[in-house]
Amino acid sequence: MSANLNTLITEMSREANSTGPLDDRRVAVKDNICTADVPTTCASNMLETYVPPYDATVVRHVLDAGGTLIGKANMDEFGMGSTTETSAFGPTRNPVDPSRVPGGSSGGSAAAVASGAADLALGSDTGGSVRNPAAFCGVVGIKPTYGLVSRYGLVAYANSLEQIGPIGATVADAAMLLDVISGPDRHDATSVAAGANTAYAEAANGNVEGMTVGVPDDLLEGASPGVAAVFADAMAKLEAAGATVTDIAIEGLEHAVAAYYVIAMSEASSNLARFDGVRYGMGSPESGDWNEQYAAVRSAGFGTEVTRRILLGTFALSAGYQDRYYRQAQSARAWLGREFDDAFASVDLIASPTMPTTAYELGTSLDDPLQLYIADANTVPANLANLPAISVPGGDDGGLPVGIQFMAPQFEEGRMIRAASAVEAATS
Repeated sequence: MSANLNTLITEMSREANSTGPLDDRRVAVKDNICTADVPTTCASNMLETYVPPYDATVVRHVLDAGGTLIGKANMDEFGMGSTTETSAFGPTRNPVDPSRVPGGSSGGSAAAVASGAADLALGSDTGGSVRNPAAFCGVVGIKPTYGLVSRYGLVAYANSLEQIGPIGATVADAAMLLDVISGPDRHDATSVAAGANTAYAEAANGNVEGMTVGVPDDLLEGASPGVAAVFADAMAKLEAAGATVTDIAIEGLEHAVAAYYVIAMSEASSNLARFDGVRYGMGSPESGDWNEQYAAVRSAGFGTEVTRRILLGTFALSAGYQDRYYRQAQSARAWLGREFDDAFASVDLIASPTMPTTAYELGTSLDDPLQLYIADANTVPANLANLPAISVPGGDDGGLPVGIQFMAPQFEEGRMIRAASAVEAATS
């Protein structure tokens, strides 16, 4: 394991035959992204022996650009978690402080970059799973607009919410990887051409002159004093660089976490039904009818957090409750999207702390899953509204990194990359 941090759960070396912008760059791949002839386990016992026969589209893009794949990065099981502690193969440790979590669910990807084991990494972001670990590990993570990056070869958790995103040590590095992996894909009907020809790396120029940045009070309420202080300092530096920072209100943010988890868990319940020991998943030692075998496989293969989310999602979709929960959550999602549209009519970007606190100590958070869900309050709105978002280091609180998040209108990744690079330049 890389640097004894349990960062890479499968090591490999796959070098491209071609040359390109990723020449001599080592890239780690989150273990829910398919790699041909290399295990893709989703950090779950259920898929411990699964070896895909094909590469995900983003993996092909990395190889075509000259990148070298160095390994599969640890993660929360099936992307369900925010600490990388739900992995069936053990937790990853934060390179900044190994007594703390790296965040999740793409914690292995962020830790690989932060520790120097990789130059770049691919993660996936369903409700903050790229931005959360980027903030906790002091690196840069980008959640693209839904559809900008192909999801072909990504093991599905919640189809309507998740996107593959890049992680890098700097804004320019992460933006360069976004240049490589973005664009339409005939294998993914949700991918689109809009914005795909933008040179994102060129946008990392720090030019925020004349830019207006809105700060919603709702996204500051849960921040610890140390995180709030770092965020305020970053906004002051942004103003010194030529931007205008203003307070704004976005109705519906208080309902975002509840709506997100109803939708995400419902989609997970549907998506993970395929892991039955016949089509996918570990075989069943049980004899008897199919229902008994199905129950045995899933009980043995799934961990506690995955089981919890499947059960809650199944309940939300069950007869008599779908209108009360799932459809209400979808209505809240549409409402929040309209509120963001209204906000972007008056501001160019929306800023907040990425996470309300710094990285948790290992072993302290899993006993209270509700608090972990609430901690996603600042990151899930971008997924619900299909917006791009970025986390960039803004400083530290007691020696632990604090991430600053920018959200932009759909397919305006370049705009938020400019602001993030300005914060990076002012705080480096």
